[in-house]
Amino acid sequence: MSREFLLPDLGEGLTEAELVRWLVSVGDTVTIDQPVAEVETAKAVVEVPSPFAGTVAVLHGAEGETLDVGKPLISIDEGGASAEPVIETAVDYRTEERAGSGNVLIGYGTSGSTDGGRSRRRKTAAPAGLAAAGETPRVSPAPAERESVDAVRVVSPLVRKLARDLGVALHTLAGSGPDGLILRRDVEQASIGSPAASAAAAAAAAAVTSVGQGAAEGTGVAGTDASTDPSTGLPIATRTPLRGLRRTIAQAMVRSRTEIPEATVWVDVDATDLVELRAGLKRRDPENAPSLLAFIARFVLAGLAKYPELNTRIETAEDGGQEIVAFDGVNLGFAAQTERGLVVPDIRGAHRLSARELDGELKRLTGVAREGKASPADLSGSTFTLNNYGVFGVDGSAAIINHPEAAILGVGRIIDRPWVVDGALAVRRVVELSLVFDHRVCDGGTAGGFLRYVADAIESPGTVLADL
Repeated sequence: MSREFLLPDLGEGLTEAELVRWLVSVGDTVTIDQPVAEVETAKAVVEVPSPFAGTVAVLHGAEGETLDVGKPLISIDEGGASAEPVIETAVDYRTEERAGSGNVLIGYGTSGSTDGGRSRRRKTAAPAGLAAAGETPRVSPAPAERESVDAVRVVSPLVRKLARDLGVALHTLAGSGPDGLILRRDVEQASIGSPAASAAAAAAAAAVTSVGQGAAEGTGVAGTDASTDPSTGLPIATRTPLRGLRRTIAQAMVRSRTEIPEATVWVDVDATDLVELRAGLKRRDPENAPSLLAFIARFVLAGLAKYPELNTRIETAEDGGQEIVAFDGVNLGFAAQTERGLVVPDIRGAHRLSARELDGELKRLTGVAREGKASPADLSGSTFTLNNYGVFGVDGSAAIINHPEAAILGVGRIIDRPWVVDGALAVRRVVELSLVFDHRVCDGGTAGGFLRYVADAIESPGTVLADL
C-alpha cells in the first residue's frame, strides 16, 4: 500500500519550504525516521525524516521548488501493510507539531496561511533526482522493525527522535493530545531533570548539509538586468527576490513597527568594575570565566524579576479584546548575525542559570546558529531579547522589538571615556545601554527603573552578584 507523507510544519509554524535536496531516490528502501529530504525554511536548512518504512514510490517535487505545508512530499510503498488513512495521519502530524510551537519564526509568530495548491519552481532549479525507467535503484539499509502504533500513541517521527535524544521512554508517557496522542511538549516535560537532557539538546539540532551561497542566503540573486530605473535614471544592476530568511526578517520588522507603540530610554554606564572583575576571573581560570555579555544577561534576568512587566506580551483574547500575558520565568533571546541573516536563538529557562551557565548557552547557541544547525526550538519562544550590537563597533541603536515581546535591551561597545569619579576626571570603561519597550505594557517609570537597575549592577557587580 502506498502512503503519502505531507510536508509538515516541523514544529515551527512555517507555511512553505524550499526543497533543497533529495536524500533518497525512487526505489530506495527507507526506514522509520530516516531523513528523506533537506528543506530550507525561514530559519534553517533541516532534514525531514520519514514517518513510514518501505520503498520510495514517488518524489513530489524537484530540487529548488517551493512547496506548501500540507502538500505531498513523498509517497512510500509499505508493501501491503495495513495503515490508517493517509490524510488523517498527516493532519494528526501537523496538529501534534503545532501543539508545542507557539509563536515562532524567529520569535515573531506567523503571518497566516498561504494560498492552497501553490508550487513554484526556480527558473534555474535542476530536476529532482528521480529514478529513470530501467535504472537500478539504490538500496538503503534494510528497514527496522516498525514500532507498534497501538502500543505507543505517537505519530510524529520528530517526537520519537526527540524522545530518543532525551532518553525518554515513550511507553511510559500519557499523551496530552487527542485520544492520548503523545506530543512534543509531553516528551519535553518528561525530560526535565534528566541527565541526558542538557547533553542531548545540542545533538537534537537538525543536521544541516552545506548548500550553495544562493540557497544559504535564501535570496536567489537574479542575473544582471540592463534596464533603466525610471525614477533614478540609473541602470538596474540586479533584482533579488525577497524570500527565505530575508523575507521573514522583513515581515517581522514591519509587523513589530506597525503593531507596537515603542519608546526608547538609554543611559551611559561605567563598566570599569565589571571589566576588572571579569579580567580577574579570567586570570584565575581562563577556560571558565564568563563573558561580559553573560554577566549582563544575568543582571538583565535579575532586573526582569523586579520589573516583570517587561517580560510580557500583548495577545488577543477570545472575546476580541487584548490582554497582557505574563510569564513565570524567562526565555532569554539574543540577536545573532549569521551568513543567512539575523536570527534570535533563545536560552530556555534562563532565569534558573548562573552567569557561567548562561555563558555556556550563549556560546553553544551562537555556534549552532552560525553553522546553520539551529533547531526550530532553538530559534523560537523567547520572552525578552538582548542585543549586543557593540560587536559591530557602534555605541547605540534604536532597536526593533522582537515581536511579540514587550522589550529589547541593546548593549553598545565598551570604550575608554572621560568620566567624573569622586569629583575628579578619570578615564573609565563606558558602555551605552538602550531599552526599547512596548508602551502598552508599562510606562516610563517601569522602563527607567529596569534600565537603572541593570546599569547599577554593571557599575557595582559585586553587590548584585552577592544576591544572585
